[in-house]
Amino acid sequence: MRTSHRAVLAASLAATLVAAGACANPATGKPEASVAAPVAVEPPAAAAAGTVHAIDPSSKIDFVGSKVTGSHDGGFTEFEGEIVLVDRDPQKSRVSVAIDTTSLWADHPKLTEHLKSADFFDVASYPRAEFDSTSIVAGEGGFTITGNLRLHGVERSISFPAAIEVTEEGVRTTAEFSIQRFDFGIVYKGKADDLIRDEVLIRLDLRAPAPA
Repeated sequence: MRTSHRAVLAASLAATLVAAGACANPATGKPEASVAAPVAVEPPAAAAAGTVHAIDPSSKIDFVGSKVTGSHDGGFTEFEGEIVLVDRDPQKSRVSVAIDTTSLWADHPKLTEHLKSADFFDVASYPRAEFDSTSIVAGEGGFTITGNLRLHGVERSISFPAAIEVTEEGVRTTAEFSIQRFDFGIVYKGKADDLIRDEVLIRLDLRAPAPA
């Protein structure tokens, strides 16, 4: 009887550990972007126009969303933008990106269509998302990029940590951080027994080769 009881306890503990691993939040331990009211974007001075590096299509704009029972990978395949490099100094420079939200993909076809629907990104009403930096500041271990993000009909200023590498070949910007989807009016909760988390992990790898 004791052996049977211990076996049941062991099985229950194993099931609990498996479930805990399956529902881990991918945003845990990652920096969270700070969000504020949008700020005015000043036009660049003519003397500081800089060199335009167009963002290459090989770049990646991906995300990871999660719910109680697991997580899903996604992203966008169609986007364009530029990094304007001034004096080869990221702090004097700026970045802008425009995303075709209808190019959204996810790791399951049905999920892709659901994310495109009015429950989430509502790509029919908001086919474009945009980001324009307002400042890039050096700090310990990298940079903090701040700019206005227009997504799902909502505009907010966000700040997030990033690595910026400037070489003779061009500029590469990488970042991994989370945002709160409710800050941008994406409020679908999911099923009562499978709620969707507010945090969404963003992964950026923007490559902008030097102009020919």
